[in-house]
Amino acid sequence: MRVRESQRGGRFHGGVGDGHACFAWAAEQFGTCELKDRRRTARLVKFAEQAALKPDASTPTRAEEWSDTEGAYRLFDSDPVSFEAITAPHRALTQSQMTAGPRLILNDTTESNFGYGRDIEGLGRVGCEDGRGFFLPTALARNAVTGEVAGVSAQELYKRPIEKVSRVSSAQRKAITSREIDVWGRVIDRVGPPPKGVTFMPVYDRGADNFDVYCHLLTQRSGWVIRAAQLQRRVLDEAGQEQSLDALVAAQPSLGRYALTVTANHKQPARTAQIEVRTAALKMPRPKSGVTPFARQTGLTEIKVRVVEAREVSPVPHGVAPLRGVLLTSEKATTFPQAWTIIEHYKQRPMIEEYYKCLKIGCRVEQRQHRTAKRLEAVIGLICALAARLLQLKLVAHATPNRPASEVVPPRWIDGLRCVLKRPRPLDTARDFFRALASLGGVLCRKCDGEPGWQTIWRGLETLLPGLRALDAAQQRFG
Repeated sequence: MRVRESQRGGRFHGGVGDGHACFAWAAEQFGTCELKDRRRTARLVKFAEQAALKPDASTPTRAEEWSDTEGAYRLFDSDPVSFEAITAPHRALTQSQMTAGPRLILNDTTESNFGYGRDIEGLGRVGCEDGRGFFLPTALARNAVTGEVAGVSAQELYKRPIEKVSRVSSAQRKAITSREIDVWGRVIDRVGPPPKGVTFMPVYDRGADNFDVYCHLLTQRSGWVIRAAQLQRRVLDEAGQEQSLDALVAAQPSLGRYALTVTANHKQPARTAQIEVRTAALKMPRPKSGVTPFARQTGLTEIKVRVVEAREVSPVPHGVAPLRGVLLTSEKATTFPQAWTIIEHYKQRPMIEEYYKCLKIGCRVEQRQHRTAKRLEAVIGLICALAARLLQLKLVAHATPNRPASEVVPPRWIDGLRCVLKRPRPLDTARDFFRALASLGGVLCRKCDGEPGWQTIWRGLETLLPGLRALDAAQQRFG
């Protein structure tokens, strides 16, 4: 049952900063959760509001009262309250926003590791043998033109068995119907086909370079940009001749060059690299072994693909490996501008890593102290939507810097920030507001500095919100 804002009373008021804005977000994200009891949905909305005000805090710190803390624990212990049930409204809202234009679907997997020494019932094996936790493959939807992040389009939480699975023969492998490689197929199917007037362009790293993934993408009428993992795989060129992917792309003429500024790290010096671009058409045959049942059911024996290579050319500093990226795409890329578009799409993929930073650092998902996997699954579901909110908070100043600040954040925050700042600053636009907010988090905001990151924005918000809360208390007490 939907929890409407008209139902708001004292039981839903978080009491920090602008509680109405946080309640509106919580009601939108979780008010339609199907938890088989409207009281559970109301409790979830209340806790989500408290979490939005304190994303990195523990459950008792968020709730502040034992009755609310106990209510949250009972909620997360309830059988209908699951990761799937909690995240469903957010995924539906994300899908409803994708109504026109090209959309990038940025994909990656992270692990939530709660350690080996903690006594948590029901976790799986992650990382090294001593790790315990979950894997979280995520599809993050982003507007390819404006850069705006709509939210999480699809997501799945799964865990490995504690005991390692022994190796199986090729014949046994063919009979396995549920494997980790199938997870990406399920995520793709959850995203589904694009609506009319919309194009989906999923972007993946090397882990998705698999025939099964391409079959799912084709079934859902979706394009793709995937970084190649197997450069020595055998492919067919336009003439039908078999050769390695590496040899095929190396034989192609250059379409042009572009300059790339490379920052220094422990492996390479800072430099301006000259990157040469090549493309080629090819057909990818179905592998002879390890093919999933789904790939066989599609009847596809080969898939048409375009390869785009970006490779650093001389002069390269002595002893430094030249930069190289090989991308496989469904799109036509026969000219330099077309190839550049594919490269630009792939350059957006790190945004999902920013989402995971919001999840792990901003919301401290791995520091949750619940003692059962059941509770953690539900809490992670709520945090997944909250992390998307934090990421959007950072990006709004980049996507629409001249948008009036009053349309982006509660007016209460703008007035409070004016009181907190040491010297007057303009707060008219979204960019003005977030730069000023980040200054509370340690950013100097000099002309030579870039735009603030979400961590400094959040540190500024942590300074602003307690001040607003103190002001509210003073006004209530002294008038």
